[in-house]
Amino acid sequence: MSLTLLRTVYYLLIFITLFFGLVKSGQADASSKHTRIILGTATKGGGFQLYGEHLAAVINNANSGFQIEAIATRGSKHNLAMLEEAKIDIGLVEGNAARQALEGIGRSPANLKVLYVMYPNPGMFVVRADTPYQHIEDLQGKQIAFGTRASGLRILARDMLDGIGLKPERDFIPIILDKAAEGPRLVLEKQVEALWGAGIGWPGFVKVANGPAGARFIAPSASQIKLILAKHPHLQAMSVPANTYSGQDVEIDSVGLWSLILIRPEIPDETVYLLTRAIHRGETMLADSLKQGGYTKAINTIRYVPRERLHPGAVHYFEDVDVISAIARSAETGNRERQD
Repeated sequence: MSLTLLRTVYYLLIFITLFFGLVKSGQADASSKHTRIILGTATKGGGFQLYGEHLAAVINNANSGFQIEAIATRGSKHNLAMLEEAKIDIGLVEGNAARQALEGIGRSPANLKVLYVMYPNPGMFVVRADTPYQHIEDLQGKQIAFGTRASGLRILARDMLDGIGLKPERDFIPIILDKAAEGPRLVLEKQVEALWGAGIGWPGFVKVANGPAGARFIAPSASQIKLILAKHPHLQAMSVPANTYSGQDVEIDSVGLWSLILIRPEIPDETVYLLTRAIHRGETMLADSLKQGGYTKAINTIRYVPRERLHPGAVHYFEDVDVISAIARSAETGNRERQD
């Protein structure tokens, strides 16, 4: 090989090394500009993990400057613990679990803030359509899958049943799950008679409804809802719209609370402002990708979350886009119309 050729190869190798080094450096610089946020969801097969994956995808694909890493957890109670231990940045928490933590019910108050609402969680049971069960009372003494140990939905079950004089441990045979995905499987395989759950587009309900026998949903009656709300006024009357699940052609009334996205209060206001903006700008995309995502709206956040519970960075953003004032003006208009 000639000396000229050796020199050519040498300089070519140097050029290639420098080129790919610059490319790699540029990629690293671009990646470093993204703020990494760890999001705690729940166990596989549950509604929170599904929602969390869609929320992360919406934010990550929107050039928001954030890289959301959605991780599987044991559920609402686990997310609360990890938020308080600063092991995650934001966490999905069922409304009743969030209420107990934020208000210090049975524990010291959690120093956490609300970033955004998720969706309403009207609670109910699902059974196979080929079973005879029509009312909650019909399920007494039966094996019922009541969710995972760390699920906030078990708190909702206790409150709802308590309102009509029933208790999961006394009046049913409760089956506690290791993973949310086990629930619908147990119903479909006839190992339990019903599955307790809540929410719009909840995966457990979807799987049973799409099963070979179809599904029947069992919620409290109108008179029972009044009893529940009288004994547990923190709950709210809410409904599952018709055709949310296969074969469900009528609206189902029940009770529940809104699930929330909680955030650590020490996260800088500027970061939370931008994160709130990213979610707000992605509302339409989230709604298009996931039915329950259509409830994740700034207007619902202001309507259902007291201002003092919101992170200051989120409040600042909502003020800048006039959401808070719009809600106030709407309330004033409604009051005037009622007075007239």
